[in-house]
Amino acid sequence: MRLIYDLDTADRTRIGLVVLQADETIERDMRRLLPREAELLVSRVPSGDHLTTETLREMERHLTAAASLLPRGARFATVGYGCTSGTAEIGADRIAERVRAGVETSTVTEPVSALIAACAHLGVARLALVSPYVESVSARLRAVLADAGIDTPNLVSFEEPVEANVARIAPASVEAAAVAAAETGGCDAVFLSCTNLRTLGAIEALETRLGMPVLSSNQVLGWHLCRLAGVAPAGDARWRLFR
Repeated sequence: MRLIYDLDTADRTRIGLVVLQADETIERDMRRLLPREAELLVSRVPSGDHLTTETLREMERHLTAAASLLPRGARFATVGYGCTSGTAEIGADRIAERVRAGVETSTVTEPVSALIAACAHLGVARLALVSPYVESVSARLRAVLADAGIDTPNLVSFEEPVEANVARIAPASVEAAAVAAAETGGCDAVFLSCTNLRTLGAIEALETRLGMPVLSSNQVLGWHLCRLAGVAPAGDARWRLFR
């Protein structure tokens, strides 16, 4: 016997996210940052175990296919691509184009566009930058930010090319790096780059200690996704960006 059913036509806010295969951190962070009324749906894109400019560029070929694996029946308010260095290497416009070719969405964002929007929101023009990656990867991000009018005079880096190690860098090491970058002086805020780096638990204490905004890849991406989707971030964040 064929049963008769009704379709639920309630318009839920859905946010899509394309995550790197090697990333072990961003999904947990996004579920903390996004409000419960926003439904997070995730796909993954192939990425190298070692992060280099070549492996970052290679991701572009797979972005449309990864985005197309998001549910076709869902209507997305926005879709994010979860890679800071990948965005700097490929380009924000190209990423948006490749994601839109795979999924229907009103807007696309990534950590670099989110960071630029966050800096504009906070009035930040000079960032102390903490990176886990080698100099060539960090240099590209600094150049992209400079083109957006954001200077990064202070850089400290773990120079770690292995993604599995990046996901396991202790939060205490991240905090120490942020302090070292900020104490050089001449900056308005600190940016902790990389979606695979565990940063959220360190931000509040660092802002208190340093007396300035502390931003991170996942934090700014979650904030920007909420703004683009028209929802408020989760209510437990006390960071300067979320006030």
